[in-house]
Amino acid sequence: MGTIDLFFLEKMQESGNVTWFSNTRHDQNGDPMSPQETKPAGATEHQKAHNPNVEPSAPPLPPPSPPPPGPPDYPRPRLIFHTQLAHGSPTGRIHGFTNVKELYAKIAEVFNISPSEILFCTLNSHKVDMQKLLGGQIGLEDFIFAHVRGETKEVEVTKTEDALGLTITDNGAGYAFIKRIKEGSTIDRLKTVCVGDHIEAINDQSIVGCRHYEVAKMLKEQPRGTPFTLRLVEPKKAFDMIGMRTKAPKSSEGKMVNGKETLRLRSKGAATVQEVNEFEEQATKKVDDLLESYMGIRDVELATTIVEAGKDKKNPDDFAEALDSVLGDFAFPDVFLFDVWGAIGDVKNGRI
Repeated sequence: MGTIDLFFLEKMQESGNVTWFSNTRHDQNGDPMSPQETKPAGATEHQKAHNPNVEPSAPPLPPPSPPPPGPPDYPRPRLIFHTQLAHGSPTGRIHGFTNVKELYAKIAEVFNISPSEILFCTLNSHKVDMQKLLGGQIGLEDFIFAHVRGETKEVEVTKTEDALGLTITDNGAGYAFIKRIKEGSTIDRLKTVCVGDHIEAINDQSIVGCRHYEVAKMLKEQPRGTPFTLRLVEPKKAFDMIGMRTKAPKSSEGKMVNGKETLRLRSKGAATVQEVNEFEEQATKKVDDLLESYMGIRDVELATTIVEAGKDKKNPDDFAEALDSVLGDFAFPDVFLFDVWGAIGDVKNGRI
């Protein structure tokens, strides 16, 4: 009897006998098989050499490898904002907008009004507060108040000096309105003109659809000593706001919260969630001040776009070229571009 290759041994106490278990294989009659007979089926090397017709057996397949671990598939959250009409309404919920026009359309849909009824929006305040004006950014926790058309009024204006004392902005959807009134100016003496009034027409010429810088230019070109008419539309006011003549203080105009996540609305391309850093906050404030000095407008969104175009540029020529590619319609004067380039450099190098 040949050697037996044992793989498992177990003692069992059965009637005083010890029983052994081995891996010896047996044929169908119960007789032990030789080691050669126990080899797995398939042709040997000797058989393949002498009989080429023998089909070789394939080696056993290895077990399938588990898929490599990847990042968890988290769905992107849908950003939902709460909104009310500034003069009073129930609270609505809006989502799925990428620019100001789409935002107005969503608000109008919730309150069953026309988007053209909305003059502008403020964040976290129902008052006509230009410090809370919605521009190109919305904080993810901000509450949106929509200011809609109220009374229409006509005012006759006579320029007594070159500047009227107005700062103009627009709502991103075709309406220019008054953002600031300079104290002691021509307009300041006309008590019926208020911050937040939409300028609908100049001398019966509609300016709906014009950008704020175009409206500012038209007003600047009005001759001194010759009366002209402004048709204004004031925001609809709640009872506790009637009679208010709002003036935005100059300190913190356009202030943004540092480190706050915001939804950045863009006129071209998809909206993005981003965080405003300290450099962008300070540079945007300086550029917004320069826009008012040179053009009589304030526009945080426009200032932000200018800063983004210039923050990575190495010289003013590259900056001017980049700015022209995104804001060529403005035709900024060279002196303005140099001052903006200097302001961005001052902030970048810590001189401000």
